[in-house]
Amino acid sequence: MVIKVFLASSSGSTAIKKKQQDVVGFLEALKVDYTELDIACNEDNRMWMRQNVPEEKKPANGIPLPPQIFNEDSYCGDYDTFFDAKEDNSVFAFLGLPPPPGSKEALQADKKLILQNGTHSEENADNSLCSVCSSNILVVHPLIPAAFNFLFLLKKNFFHS
Repeated sequence: MVIKVFLASSSGSTAIKKKQQDVVGFLEALKVDYTELDIACNEDNRMWMRQNVPEEKKPANGIPLPPQIFNEDSYCGDYDTFFDAKEDNSVFAFLGLPPPPGSKEALQADKKLILQNGTHSEENADNSLCSVCSSNILVVHPLIPAAFNFLFLLKKNFFHS
């Protein structure tokens, strides 16, 4: 997948220049493969960008300003949505890319999965450690928790009657 960043090489706006530099610099720091497409020197790039930004994402005047970010032909967002994703450590999700193993975003995804499922997301074929909490991962047969509940209730009713 190719990330496309639409930029204006000869923008008169310092705000736009800073936003473009921020996006490109952050993508380079994350080692994300991307392509810069100049809308100032290439009319085809400018028209493609304008036609492919969703209507609900366009400003009131209807003309989206750079930087605009796409994953192939799929619209990711503008600078503001990129900035929000950066602040939330979710840039890879914003770009539609899988986070690299060990990254903050991958660890957050693992933590969310653990909270949702109540289990670790990794297999324990080699007695490995969880990348989130560093504990040994134990694979438990699905009936064991039910058996413990049954024994607990049996013990509670037998000894406390």
